[in-house]
Amino acid sequence: MRRGSSLLLSMSLACGAPAAAPAHAPGHSAAVLERPYGLDVPAGLDRATPAPLLVLLHGYGASGLLEDQYFGFPQLADDRGVLVAYPDGTVDSKGNRFWNATDACCNFDGSAVDDVAYLDAVVDDVEAHYPVDPAQVYVVGHSNGAFMAHRLACDRATRYAAVVAFAGDVWKDPARCAPAGPIAVLQVHGDLDAVIPYAGNRTMPSAPESIATWAAKNACTGMLAPTGQTFDLVPALPGAETSPAAYACAHGAAELWTIHGGTHVPFFKVPDWGNHVFDWLSAHRRR
Repeated sequence: MRRGSSLLLSMSLACGAPAAAPAHAPGHSAAVLERPYGLDVPAGLDRATPAPLLVLLHGYGASGLLEDQYFGFPQLADDRGVLVAYPDGTVDSKGNRFWNATDACCNFDGSAVDDVAYLDAVVDDVEAHYPVDPAQVYVVGHSNGAFMAHRLACDRATRYAAVVAFAGDVWKDPARCAPAGPIAVLQVHGDLDAVIPYAGNRTMPSAPESIATWAAKNACTGMLAPTGQTFDLVPALPGAETSPAAYACAHGAAELWTIHGGTHVPFFKVPDWGNHVFDWLSAHRRR
């Protein structure tokens, strides 16, 4: 296993992980021909019925295909009728794939790559080839991909209905996040994460601070309060270890799921993890 810089996805498969499978038909834009993406297409997809689209963003040093396998999203695609796009970031000077996300993570070389524009092209491309429900275009990111999910919520709030950021935070400088409207944001974070600290540090906000930023952006009210639910998402941890808490939001959402005892790469129950995530996302489709 290779950690590279401190944000490498710490899984044994991460070393030498394959790139995403190429986009699967001619007639694609230059952006996605240059940077192909993988796509899980639900078995028996009805092309007459618009389907949800989930864009999955990998961690630093990993790949879209690895993240798709880790989260068990091929099964989610079939079980729930979801198109899952899993693109790859570009490669930095250390040979690690990354997303140019926020001031905290993870453009170590100062690259000028515009990943917001690239991910626009990925969504455009899926929409050009498959029936996508524009009210159900979502993002799920892990680690560096979670920072990028926050970046997309800031920059493309009118395109994505909701984002899930697992083990990654919003801009350290909240003034750099100026969403064009409300958006639903779910922060998921293990409180024993030693790579992206739950409590934050001098370069990145804490998980509670990140979701408080979204509560302010969405004009939510009150305090972060438990929802009364708990989830058992990580079989290695005892009981229902994940505790959701949320702000009261008339538009959009700001919610935090704390994985008590969770590390940076917990091994989730499949398909429970994907189903809980998709249930949350689909409850926040664009009106």
